[in-house]
Amino acid sequence: MPKVDVIIPAFNAAKYLPEAIESVISQGFADWRIVLVDDGSTDHTRQVVDPYFSRLGEKILYIRQENRGLPAARNAAIRASGSEFLALLDADDIWLPCRLSESLKTLAERPQAGLCYGLVASIDSEGKLGSVWTGNSRNVAGRIAPQIYMRKIDLPCPTITFRRACVDDVGLFDESMRATEDRDMWLRIALLHEVAFVPEVIAYYRVSPISMSSDPERMLRAQKQFIRKHYGAPGCGLRARQIALARAYKQRAEALNAKGKKSAAWKSAMQALALYPLDIDNLRTAASLSTRWLSRN
Repeated sequence: MPKVDVIIPAFNAAKYLPEAIESVISQGFADWRIVLVDDGSTDHTRQVVDPYFSRLGEKILYIRQENRGLPAARNAAIRASGSEFLALLDADDIWLPCRLSESLKTLAERPQAGLCYGLVASIDSEGKLGSVWTGNSRNVAGRIAPQIYMRKIDLPCPTITFRRACVDDVGLFDESMRATEDRDMWLRIALLHEVAFVPEVIAYYRVSPISMSSDPERMLRAQKQFIRKHYGAPGCGLRARQIALARAYKQRAEALNAKGKKSAAWKSAMQALALYPLDIDNLRTAASLSTRWLSRN
């Protein structure tokens, strides 16, 4: 059995999937296997995968299932896995050649860590490089479950590698969550294990105008579900809950503003400020949107 199973969920992913697979093949670390779950695609995803069967042989496992959503697709891959480590790669994202080697090196140096993550750069639908995510300013590693709950840090999915043994500790992805299911999983692992960090860009994250994160209302509902689920866990008390809710409303305000919904954005920003006025970012966002909204009236 290889050391790393690379989990790739795919739904109507024919356009970008070859780039994702090729980025795995290009890894400097070679002891991997791709576990690709076709989640009921209706495009030619299977035809795109076909040439890789003869090319990769046992280094690729293809699973076809009815469409059940991203968490269920990842769970199907995990159930079929047997390697010591699991690494995430969505079908439209790309790994840099150092992705696996740097992640495994970091985990080897931090045996007490259950998962590790790194930095990402964004790419658009045509593969053009955008901004680089520079990481968190504080609490990047260690016992950081409260910071994950409060959304003070982000853990980009294409950079995540976690120990297969952690699944035995915390279970699979929560299939009732159709957004924030990744943060839910990382929090559950972080409540029991340390988190490690790779301080360099190791993957490209594709930004799509039709992604789930572009729907402010759906994301807010999902974030509230996540906050309710873990309220009361160690480090996730009342103050942490207020901070988490405030950040959810702040994110909603920014998304609404990007869509040109100035009034709704201002109201969401004020909700964030009311929930946790001690966060200077909430104040900045409310002040900025207030100025813009008042200038239009």
